[in-house]
Amino acid sequence: MKTKAVRLYGAKDLRLEEFDLPIMQDDEILAEVFTDSLCMSTFKAVKQGYNHTKVPNDIDKNPIIIGHEFCGKILAVGKKWSAQYNVGDKFVIQPNIGVKGGLAPGYSYQFIGGNATKIIIQNQVMLNGSLLKYTGDTYFEGSLVEPLSCVIGAFNANYHLEKMYSHKHIMGIKENGNMAILGATGPMGFLAIDFALHGPKKPKLLVITGRTQSKLDLAKKLYTQEEASRQGVELHYINTGKISSITKTLTGLTEDNYGFDDVFVFVPEENMVTQAEEILAYDGCLNFFAGPSVRDFRPKINFYNVHYKAIHIVGTSGGNTGDMKEAVALIENKRVNVAKIATHILGLNDVVDTTLKLPEFTGGKKIVYTQKRFSLTALDEFENNGSELQKELHKIIGKTGGLWSHEAEQYFMENAPAL
Repeated sequence: MKTKAVRLYGAKDLRLEEFDLPIMQDDEILAEVFTDSLCMSTFKAVKQGYNHTKVPNDIDKNPIIIGHEFCGKILAVGKKWSAQYNVGDKFVIQPNIGVKGGLAPGYSYQFIGGNATKIIIQNQVMLNGSLLKYTGDTYFEGSLVEPLSCVIGAFNANYHLEKMYSHKHIMGIKENGNMAILGATGPMGFLAIDFALHGPKKPKLLVITGRTQSKLDLAKKLYTQEEASRQGVELHYINTGKISSITKTLTGLTEDNYGFDDVFVFVPEENMVTQAEEILAYDGCLNFFAGPSVRDFRPKINFYNVHYKAIHIVGTSGGNTGDMKEAVALIENKRVNVAKIATHILGLNDVVDTTLKLPEFTGGKKIVYTQKRFSLTALDEFENNGSELQKELHKIIGKTGGLWSHEAEQYFMENAPAL
């Protein structure tokens, strides 16, 4: 069976190609991909090529399909899995499929990845429980399950003492505690705000920082202080570029300058990690969420506080299958509105150029419709573009305050040109 896919041959060497998939085996599944969400982690892998931890050394001869945030439909099921999966099932995939060395779809394999029209899902994915059924309304929201699961995984990885001097830890953020999310003005930061407000454990105080006022203003519009108040959360947005003492300003928002129980760092800057440690309270947990692109990343940490304040430092790189299932449920039940972070759409034809320039683009998530031919376009550009397709899309998303929607996706999938 033919497929079209974007494959990585070496550092910054991406190619859109058509080729034959192998014959599906009895322990495999054949699937069609409809959407993929472009991720900065993919850009890092493309930039580094085989120097990336998850990218094999032989991609010049056996190129891999990029993209790990994808959603699609099952076309055929090998007999080993016929009792568990059905033709026509919608699915999402947890990329951490339990392979030694962290090999994963979208980074490591020739026949499975999100930027493809059709794929072969290998046995290991199902063995690990990483192929998840998804019954959400849209494919694009399915492609945002994995990013949300990364945030959920980070929140679940934090931990605190059961009580002072106890050696027993309670996993997860501190319920009704003080939380700060530093550098939370990108799409992943926005998901973290949403989850902090609507997840199973909520802080009583939530402080969001950034240095670009327009991004903070957008966050404040999407995740209002009024909505936070209804959830029992006191929410503050702080522009750290406009204050002289970040530590004093942030801790001053806590009762008696107590500090923060949970601090998340969403930008890989050494000074931001240092600032995060400085605002921790006793038994506080610092989660380094952002992935650095350099191996020699060595921020200053005050180990006096590690010793006497019993602070914890954790890092997460993606979620696990449990986090993924939680993300699926939150999206299916519409408790978290991931549509708020989808700001651009494109077809598979524009994935190569967009991926190579991903850090240059503003806005949130770029949703790829893999079966379509369409240039990268921001949702707020539809009104000023000339095609009838885009004019109609502008009318449709006007019903949802400019957010991409089920109706918009259906119209686009029915009317946009095929690849």
